[in-house]
Amino acid sequence: MNFSHLKSYQKRRFVTDSADLTDKDIVVGFYRQLDKRPVNSARALEQWLLDRSELDAAVSQAGSILYIRMTCHTDDKAMAGAYTKFIQTVSPAVKPIHDRLNRKYLELCVRFPLDVQRYEVHDRAVKTDVELFVEKNVPLQTEVDLLSQEYQTVCGAMTVGFEGQERTLPEMGKYLLEPDRTLRERAWRAAAERRLRDQDKLEDIFDKLFQKRVAIAQNAGFKNFTEYQFKNYHRFDYTPADCKRYHETIERSIVPLNEEILKRRKEKMKLKALRPWDLAADPLGRGPLKPFEKPKQLVDGIKKIFGRVDPLLGRQFEMMDNDGLLDLDSRKGKAPGGYQNTLSEARRSFIFMNAVGVDDDVRTLLHEGGHAFNALACAKDPLVDYRHGPMEFSEVASMAMELLGGRYINEFYNDADTKRSNREHWEGILHILAWAANIDAFQHWLYEHPNHSPAERRQAWTGFYEQFGGKSMDWTDLTEVKAYLWHRQLHIFQVPFYYIEYGIAQLGALQVWMNARRDPAKALADYRKGLTLGGSRPLPELYKAAGIRFDFSEDLIKPLADAVYQEWQKLL
Repeated sequence: MNFSHLKSYQKRRFVTDSADLTDKDIVVGFYRQLDKRPVNSARALEQWLLDRSELDAAVSQAGSILYIRMTCHTDDKAMAGAYTKFIQTVSPAVKPIHDRLNRKYLELCVRFPLDVQRYEVHDRAVKTDVELFVEKNVPLQTEVDLLSQEYQTVCGAMTVGFEGQERTLPEMGKYLLEPDRTLRERAWRAAAERRLRDQDKLEDIFDKLFQKRVAIAQNAGFKNFTEYQFKNYHRFDYTPADCKRYHETIERSIVPLNEEILKRRKEKMKLKALRPWDLAADPLGRGPLKPFEKPKQLVDGIKKIFGRVDPLLGRQFEMMDNDGLLDLDSRKGKAPGGYQNTLSEARRSFIFMNAVGVDDDVRTLLHEGGHAFNALACAKDPLVDYRHGPMEFSEVASMAMELLGGRYINEFYNDADTKRSNREHWEGILHILAWAANIDAFQHWLYEHPNHSPAERRQAWTGFYEQFGGKSMDWTDLTEVKAYLWHRQLHIFQVPFYYIEYGIAQLGALQVWMNARRDPAKALADYRKGLTLGGSRPLPELYKAAGIRFDFSEDLIKPLADAVYQEWQKLL
């Protein structure tokens, strides 16, 4: 994966062009220059801040490129080694210097006050980071990064011999869409058995991650990791108690709708009970939707969709394609999942996913495209910290694009298949609202019970799984698989407590969709206005700028859920 052709967004002022920013000593040297630089005015302080932002962006991009290469080729020892070296040397070396620079900045702000409106969000984040920093946590955080990489390596190596070929687990997902129930079951069991072969490895990785996270929180003076991580994520606008209210509301307002959808599925499929391999196939026995065969066809179709939403978005996506910033196909050795990664200095976006030719691939690329458009919309901001929004709004950008782009899904389908695709998407929205509650509730339990045993963890997971919708399925002879389903959720391993954002943001995205039903042009303009702000304003203000409310009370959730359910019913 070559990124040498990408130019910096603007000419460097502080960092030399030839600097190797994967070299610890060189990177530390630049940060030390900032630490030693005298600052004698507000103007000099702002320039100091801009120079630091330039350095932060350049170092971040160097690390992002190594990460992208590693996830694209987890079986390439050189690429894995380069990323490992970066997180073992550069990352821990700069953390103490970052803390010194943060403290220097806060002291200078007292002497040379800057514009309060402009720097309000930045300054509260810096103050929080100073509060959280403990030097003895640096090696622990490095170990956490390495364990996260190990999780990806283990998952990336999982393949199954099936139908005469070696297949990745994302590829195995295609078989779950087939009308032949026997084939679906064989495929599902083959993939599940492959995951179970590594259950002990993944349990061991998680146990080590868990212990280190608890220690990090204790070292920073917090009574539990939950409180620490909420601060670490700069969650200033809601609390763990708010999350639990979300769980309760979802159980009342969303779970019954999901149960009704599954009940109708069972009736249409004429089954006595739904099994795990019955959830993705068409309930009327039709073959799977086949939107494309080759990744290029996926790219071409998505390009047209974005162009129909907004010609500017179409041109931006085409630019990403032309610049080689898409890696979409599934292959052995590739890490699981999908993501968008911002190359902070070039201010460009890279999209990674595992496309296998199914309907979900189309929605995934629409989703990651929304993240990319968010990054591009706020790329002009000189502060790197303002060139990305908080996660709860970043996911609005992506999920709203699934809905705005979904209006033109007929670029891939005829009328009948368009109807099928949209019906499945509405089902998926109701599912994700409940799944976000499931994953988040489980994570709260984990860190509220720091001394839990693996057996208690499995029992807790099973309880939450059933609470948020799992009771509708028959897991006879599959209790072990059910108990370890959470292993598939990479967020629990890599970004703890990052999942409630999907639920909160889905509510925001649905509001954008509701606005678009009334006035498509205004809804799109408001959406873009919110994206342009990046992370420069507090979360509720970002939502307001996009024409929506930051709210996840029952007063908001129930009407949105009812609207989605009505749309789903229209497509039956």
